[in-house]
Amino acid sequence: MIYIVEDDDNIRELVVYTLDSTGLPAKGFPGGVEFKTALKNELPELILLDIMLPGEDGMELLSDIRKDPKTKNIPVIMLTAKGAEYDKVSALDMGADDYVTKPFGMMELVSRIKAVLRRSGRGKNTDEPVISSGSIKIDVLRHAVTVNGKEVVLTLKEFELLKMLILNSGIVLTREQLLEEIWGYNFDGETRTVDVHVRSLRQKLGKAGNRIETVRGVGYRIKEK
Repeated sequence: MIYIVEDDDNIRELVVYTLDSTGLPAKGFPGGVEFKTALKNELPELILLDIMLPGEDGMELLSDIRKDPKTKNIPVIMLTAKGAEYDKVSALDMGADDYVTKPFGMMELVSRIKAVLRRSGRGKNTDEPVISSGSIKIDVLRHAVTVNGKEVVLTLKEFELLKMLILNSGIVLTREQLLEEIWGYNFDGETRTVDVHVRSLRQKLGKAGNRIETVRGVGYRIKEK
């Protein structure tokens, strides 16, 4: 079951219809009150959450979702009409797994949802339980990241991005490769998603974030030594 919280009746009904038609059962809610009531009865597999909502906005709802032990691991995709990078980074920092800027195509939305559902359980299977790069260490089994022994809280996508870079230490990975491997899709112009996540990841890692190098016109790599 997928929940969509969207106050625009037309958009909400269209998304619910599209998801139902593609084999993804969905329920829509016009605001936070109805959404929270539904959560008490049934937990969804994924949540589509509009940022601009009457009353409690999407960011506040996202914060509540991530604080509640019962819902903190449910994947969340933010829907927003805002194009400002600040809003996207803020949503990612608060634990959103992806974001979609309005207006969006229904098939693209379905692809993103399937990608998030497909990837949400990844990151726990590897030959090495602990991998590292400099002061950065990833405990794959615990799904935990530390820098100089201090734990750093990352979103699922940031964790997957960092793990992929470290596993390919010294190798340049294109934005398209990262987008396909981590998000599971490759739409023209969407490589900006990778850039936003890399920026957020660098900020969270502090000085250790400098290990992630930008290769102009190609993509990213993490320093080999």
